Amino acid sequence: MNTGRILLIEDDPGIRRFLRVALEAQGFTMEEEASGKGGIARAATAQPDLVVLDLGLPDMDGKTVIARIREWSQVPILILSVRQAEEEKVAALDAGANDYVVKPFGIAEMLARVRALLRSVSGGTAPETEILRRDLRIDLARHEVALAGEPLRLTRKEFDLLALLARNAGRIVTHRQLLADIWGPAHEHDLQYLRVFVGRLRAKLGDDPAAPRFILNEPGVGYRFLD
Repeated sequence: MNTGRILLIEDDPGIRRFLRVALEAQGFTMEEEASGKGGIARAATAQPDLVVLDLGLPDMDGKTVIARIREWSQVPILILSVRQAEEEKVAALDAGANDYVVKPFGIAEMLARVRALLRSVSGGTAPETEILRRDLRIDLARHEVALAGEPLRLTRKEFDLLALLARNAGRIVTHRQLLADIWGPAHEHDLQYLRVFVGRLRAKLGDDPAAPRFILNEPGVGYRFLD
């Protein structure tokens, strides 16, 4: 059974009811608001473990809600929206959201995204020195990687790229975030550069882009390390 407090900011009562029933059945405690202003206030008082946010609220755009919450909190934020355009997804993620689900959505996918985000913050504040994902081991202190017990030889940038994605397993990391964090702000738009390094990394991991085990492409947005 899951635990945790989830704040749902959604103006559609039907979707609120559907998600409340589904998430409470999984053991989560639910808080609900139908407006951006109310959601911001409830986020401050309820101190949720996760915020599920609709972008199309009646009183303000969801990206404004993200920005306001990010002024004082790093609580994971999962976006629910009918907006499918890549630029909308990128804008929400760059504003501080952690993941994005397009409506209509399957409840199994929704629950998987919720669990992944909650796992990402459940380990406390102790620094992580090793990441284990199935048969992949990443030693952050020694800068070593092993797949099925066999060491992999990665360049420094390849290692940094893999470590950043794996630290955010289950979440989308945008192209802009990857480029800025690994190559610096001057390279935020060098998308072809990133594609080359992802291709090299996939080859060394034996990861088929058509049926990935580790790195999933989110077209036009970024990459997700499969949890």
